[in-house]
Amino acid sequence: MPTARDVLTPDALALLQTVARAGSFAAAARELGLVPSAVTYRIRQMEDALDALLFDRTSRQARLTAAGRELLREGDRLLGEVDAVANRVRRVATGWESQFTIAVDTAMSCGTVMELTQAFLEAAPQTRLRLRDEALSGTLQALVSGQADLALGVSNEAGNHAGIRSRPLGDLDFVFAVAPHHPLAELPEPLADDLLQRHRAVAVADSVQQGSGLTVNLLAGQDVLTVSTMSAKLDAQLRGLGAGFLPEPVARPYLETGRLVAKRVERPPRVVRAAYAWRDAGPTGPGRALQWWLARLEGPATRAALLQQTPSLTLP
Repeated sequence: MPTARDVLTPDALALLQTVARAGSFAAAARELGLVPSAVTYRIRQMEDALDALLFDRTSRQARLTAAGRELLREGDRLLGEVDAVANRVRRVATGWESQFTIAVDTAMSCGTVMELTQAFLEAAPQTRLRLRDEALSGTLQALVSGQADLALGVSNEAGNHAGIRSRPLGDLDFVFAVAPHHPLAELPEPLADDLLQRHRAVAVADSVQQGSGLTVNLLAGQDVLTVSTMSAKLDAQLRGLGAGFLPEPVARPYLETGRLVAKRVERPPRVVRAAYAWRDAGPTGPGRALQWWLARLEGPATRAALLQQTPSLTLP
């Protein structure tokens, strides 16, 4: 009789995933190009080897039992491990990571990131690149938690985390801005906190997945419109839906054309010291994808462009 080790192959676990997703043995068979009896036979093999029913067959739908749900959960993890091993082997063979993930703070220049992305994909078409939009502490957390290989726009304190290395991008100045038709636009400066507290603020939500995250420049009791990206925050403030601090390079073209009005406030000016960070690769050293990005980030023009202090980045 086959043992669990004989039966629980990656193909068998993938079959379990397909049946669970399709909802019936017949639907799974159609999806896989098999006859239904072949699917039923392979599921029976797994059940016999485990001495447990994986599907409740009392209804027309293939519903997982508690044992089936546990195997599906562990199967997903095991298949992920198989993929990870394959990726590591490919990296050892070629030096290039099979997948490379970058957490990008929404305050960074999207245009510059896309220019860098285009150049990277031309240099490393074999690496699958993934960009994650993050904000505030979520940018660094994506790196610390292993969900990203590189983070752009983290705080300069990133190097305080074990296994994380960082270098500065530069200082990013913020300006308090409102639409010209907003009630605060015509009021005398500087604007006091008790005055700002009476008007809605627009804030970018912290993208951190655990904990409450950070809140920046919000006053107790103030009405807040929360958005997910800096571009959405800009759009909301252009429409007069609220007020708040924007990166000066983001606000600059709208200040110059009069679509936004800069206002002085009583609180100190906001300046963010931004950095980029990556996980220490240990004795094996960084893969070639990480090396490529770190080499580009060494350039002052690249760092300035990410902070939107130059119109665009011209790549070689």
